[in-house]
Amino acid sequence: MGTGHLHHLELYVADLGVAAEFWGWLLGELGWVCHQEWDEGCAYRLGDTSLVLVQAPEGARGLDRRGAGLNHLAFRGGSEGEVDRLTEQLTARGVRILYPDRHPFAGGTDHYAVFFEDPEGLKVEVVAPAHP
Repeated sequence: MGTGHLHHLELYVADLGVAAEFWGWLLGELGWVCHQEWDEGCAYRLGDTSLVLVQAPEGARGLDRRGAGLNHLAFRGGSEGEVDRLTEQLTARGVRILYPDRHPFAGGTDHYAVFFEDPEGLKVEVVAPAHP
């Protein structure tokens, strides 16, 4: 990979066990693999990019995705059918699907995606490839 590509993203989480279960499942569905674990965290990798989860220190303030800072993470998904399958799995797991009244076109008529929240309330998006 050349200069400028994302190397890693680190998320501090309130409960590492809950976050690792959720993100481990989701990232596994998207082709990522766990490549490192330690007492306070774990890291998942896809190609040369890593997503790292770290236990936040006790007393750390929680996430507010509508405040200044990170709002959401968007991942490339497979086909529209694969996004639908993931949506069904998320729903079965009790994950909050965002914008259900506009799903799967909450991002616009040419943007097929599912938007949902992780256990911390972070918005996550999985997008199908654009139509030609």
